[in-house]
Amino acid sequence: MEIVWENIQAAFLFIYSHLVIINLVLAVIIVFFQRKEPKSVWAWLLILYFIPVLGFIFYLLIGTDMHKQKMFRTKEIEDKINDAIRHQEISIRNQELEISYPEMKDYEDLMLYNLRAADAILTDDNQVRFFVDGKEKFKALAEDLEKAERSIHIQYYIIRDDEVLQGILEILKRKVEQGVEVRILYDGMGGGRFIKRSAWKQIRSMGIHTAEFFPAIFGSLQMRINYRNHRKIVVIDGKTGYVGGFNMAREYLGLDKKFGYWRDTHMRIEGSAVDSLQVRFILDWNFAARDKALTFDPYLVKTRGGIKGGCPVQIVTSGPDSLEQGIRNTYLRLIHKAKHSIYIQTPYFIPDESIMTALSIAVHSGVKVNIMIPCKPDHPFVYWATYSYVGELVLLGANCYTYMNGFLHAKGIVVDEEVLCYGTANMDIRSFSLNFEVNAILYDEGKAREMTAYFLEDLKYAKKITRDMYLGRNLLVRFKEQVSRLLSPLL
Repeated sequence: MEIVWENIQAAFLFIYSHLVIINLVLAVIIVFFQRKEPKSVWAWLLILYFIPVLGFIFYLLIGTDMHKQKMFRTKEIEDKINDAIRHQEISIRNQELEISYPEMKDYEDLMLYNLRAADAILTDDNQVRFFVDGKEKFKALAEDLEKAERSIHIQYYIIRDDEVLQGILEILKRKVEQGVEVRILYDGMGGGRFIKRSAWKQIRSMGIHTAEFFPAIFGSLQMRINYRNHRKIVVIDGKTGYVGGFNMAREYLGLDKKFGYWRDTHMRIEGSAVDSLQVRFILDWNFAARDKALTFDPYLVKTRGGIKGGCPVQIVTSGPDSLEQGIRNTYLRLIHKAKHSIYIQTPYFIPDESIMTALSIAVHSGVKVNIMIPCKPDHPFVYWATYSYVGELVLLGANCYTYMNGFLHAKGIVVDEEVLCYGTANMDIRSFSLNFEVNAILYDEGKAREMTAYFLEDLKYAKKITRDMYLGRNLLVRFKEQVSRLLSPLL
């Protein structure tokens, strides 16, 4: 025992006496072997300088890059997508889309970008319903699950073992007994952290298939704090799809005293856009459950009863494996295209320089920029960084609000009351490049006006951040803002 203790002491002395060299080596790795934005590089170098060795362990947990490679592609679906992309590209370039939807002419370039950069097929036979209340969303979901005849595919970032999950499991158990295939895909941090492995084992004993995205190692130790699968997708029989901000837990029904009422946005979609959600689920499932991989054809609907002239929708996904930051670039393009108004709701507002510049230009160009954030933090550093960026826009002349009636978790943008992009992606660097996200773009004036109306309704429960209010914040708030903003490339 004494010899072991002496060896441990010797190891610590060696590390302590060579800290400069060790930190130099680690700095070289960060600068030359990881492709990062300069701001991120400097932030990590400061952490290494002030917290030697431990800073590098922190870097291993949340700072390392994934290779920009397509993790999820399979030959089967790639050929079909490429054929559809070529057909739609020709259609857009021949102005066939303009004939069907003349009011959408201004967004053909965005449609084409997402088609080519994100494989986002445009479909126009969709019916879309919005949910801004968790109880209404889960009530509708339960009703749709009860109607399932062939397959149920469920994917959430956070799943807790509480009354919400138990209510859904009662339905799923009955559907399995009726011969319906049921699969649940959960993130290793969001679902793996909140539900014991024994509980997942019990769920599998019901006949429900499960898969874990980037599971923990050594019990509950997560080596990937970044690169979480933040998507929330449900697809029922390939015909009905859900996508948006609500996770599966009691706080999303407003039952958590800490957060109070939970204001979020979710969409229920019927139509061909559901195929895109189904493809996304299967790609994610096949990555997480390699030994239980699915083929696509049995789960894609061959013919639909949808009517042309429905809501035009593109499902856009992005993640650290993507060459393009598709959702971020969609936000950026929409901001640049705005002529009259921009409405943004997001719990976390940590934009990169391009987004901030675009919003600044919009404000100075006379566009009414409206941004709503929560009144309370669920992640303190993220909240105070958010407040800092929002404050900068307030000083430029933007209309910025804090939602006071509980917690605001809705994520999206509406431009000129013509087009909207909502889903799982926050307006922050983490959603843009570090997490796997999915958003729906709706090129529909009626739906855009409906979403704008929700924003205006929320103003009844919001407090405007005035110029005087922001300039009058105390020294403690200013300090928290500056520290958090300094760390914003890492948040």
